[in-house]
Order: sequence, then structure tokens, then C-alpha cells
Amino acid sequence: MCEVLSIEAPGEITLVEEKLPAVPDGGFQVATMYSGISAGTELTYVKGSNPYLSATWDPVLGLFTEGTPSIGYPVRGIGYMQVGRVVETRTRAVREGALVAMAYGHRTGYVADPMTDRFVELPGDLDPMLGVFVAHMGPICANGLLHAATDLHGPHVRELGDGVRGRRVAVVGAGVVGLLTASFALTYGAAEVVVVDETQARLDIAEALGAEALTFEEDPAVELKRRWRHAPNDRGADVVFQCRGRPRALALALRLSRPQGTVIDLAFYTDGADEVRLGEEFHHNGLSLRCAQIGRVPRGLAHAWDRERLSYETIALLRQRGDGLRQHVITDVVGFAEAPQFLADLAARRRHSVQAVLRGHVEDERR
Repeated sequence: MCEVLSIEAPGEITLVEEKLPAVPDGGFQVATMYSGISAGTELTYVKGSNPYLSATWDPVLGLFTEGTPSIGYPVRGIGYMQVGRVVETRTRAVREGALVAMAYGHRTGYVADPMTDRFVELPGDLDPMLGVFVAHMGPICANGLLHAATDLHGPHVRELGDGVRGRRVAVVGAGVVGLLTASFALTYGAAEVVVVDETQARLDIAEALGAEALTFEEDPAVELKRRWRHAPNDRGADVVFQCRGRPRALALALRLSRPQGTVIDLAFYTDGADEVRLGEEFHHNGLSLRCAQIGRVPRGLAHAWDRERLSYETIALLRQRGDGLRQHVITDVVGFAEAPQFLADLAARRRHSVQAVLRGHVEDERR
């Protein structure tokens, strides 16, 4: 048996028990050590604002249409940042006792299907709690850098940092996505990395990680365009990563960009984007806006830059900057039993967190 986080209805969260299936040939079973909460995506199910709850997603047409919602309550097993210890295996691909990063949702145990489940074995020199970033969250951010590199070099991308090295980078949003993206840019030699957010505590984290921080109230577009001059009438960020799912943030990202620049968008706009005025900077500066969600790497790069490679780029980042990320970005660690109340408090804004992690029933021997 295992415990699974279940959202029974908007605002109603509980833990339910599920029986684990037998381990199939080629599969393995894990006991969850850590399960990271994606406050942006997961809270849309708690609040009832996720588009899958109100419309039909047609994967062939790539459209949301009126009809039966693609997802209904109860919603179980959401989440994509898990670290598990292998407790039984029927495959040579992974040994018993290994630590693996996966995306199987908030549950205390899981049986992996060899035909559908992806896993990344974690190296022994990595703090296992940082492994919550390896399977999915880190690759999301790495894919943003990959899109920036493609924007500059087309299909001739050699390294993940090709789009930021030696360039002035702005990151809008100091949540987990923004902080990891900024860390990637710093690691790959960006000339400057400025993180913009409305919350001073999050800006303090950005500074602790090595970036410069600006608040919305300082009108960062004016400040950065006065500082970042490329040529007459050519000022602003070389590349902007938009990492906050608010229309105000997207509008600011467009204002930060130099003429004919590109905004790489990693955000999720559940409430639309009515404040984005496409007749202003977007039109007059000839800007580009590229969505860089993890479901797709840039065209023509899928063979060389699949999600496996992005996961290993994430491991490389964590090896270099893991201490700072562990100290400053992971702000809350709570037990699975506390998860329903914790998510309810996040959704109601009674509690604030950057990266929260649920602690499973299995503890690492080194702790």
C-alpha cells in the first residue's frame, strides 16, 4: 500500500491509500524519499483554475475546445519532482538501493512501468533532496536556455550556454523556475544576470545565488535600458526569460528586451494575459516571444537535446551550485501527513514557500 495525495474538489485535499501493483518484468518499485511541490502548476488544481478542468484538450489539433473536461475530480498523484529509493527491481537497468529521480506524483511508493516511465539514477555525490529538480523541473529551465541558444545559433547549438554566454540576461520572476534559470545563466558565463520580482525575500535569494536583483517598483526596464547600451537606439537585455505566470510579468519582460530581441517564456498563464499590450513594445521594437515548455525542445534539436540530456545538464548544475540552491531555494520540508494542509495554506496564501519538499517514509542513510 502507499499514500497518494488526492484533490477531491477545489480546496479539498486529502491522502488516500492505494494498493501497489506487482512489479512487472523489466520494472521496479521505489519508496519515496522526497517529493517536490510545484506551487504554480499544482495549485491550479487546488484552486480549480487549470484549463484541463474546464475544457477538452485535443492533442491532435493542439487546441482546447468546449466539451467534457479532460481532467475531473478527484485529481490524484499530481506532481513531477520525485526522488525514490529502489526497494525491488526486476531489471538490470537499475539496482536495488539506487536513488532515482522520476515524475510519478505525490505518493509514498510507486511501481515503475518499463514501457512508459522515465527515470534518472542520481550520482552518489549529490544531495538526494536536490534530486527533486533532476527529472523535470531542471530540464524545464534548461530547455529555456536551449531555446535562447537556438534563437541565436539555429540548429548549430553546441552547448546549453550558447544563448547566454557573454550576454546580458534578465529573468522575470524569482520562483523556482526563475532562480534555476538564473543559476544556469550564471553557470554558463552570462555577462550579467538580473532577476526581477515583486517579493523582496525572493530577490534576496537571487542575490544569494549570485544574481543582481531589482523590484518591479524600480521600473527595471528604464534602469536596465539606461545601463545596457548596444548601439544608438539599441538598449536592453540580450535575452529575457519570463518565469512568472502573471500578465504584468510578461508585459515587463517585453519592455526589458532590446529591439528585435526574444523573450523566452517559461510561465503558465491560468488567468489569461489581458494586461499584455501587443501594440506597444512588442510591435514597435519588433520583438519575438517563444514558449519554451518542456514538452518540446526547439525544432531540429530533438535528436541531440532530448530530456535525458537536459536532466544531466541539471545534475551538472547541481554539482556546481547545489549548496546554494539547497540552502536558499528549498525553503520548506514537511512530512507527507502534513501535505494536505500545507497545499491548502499555499493556495489560500496563508503560507508562502519557494520550493517545498515532502519528506517520504524513507530517509537517506547519510542524514
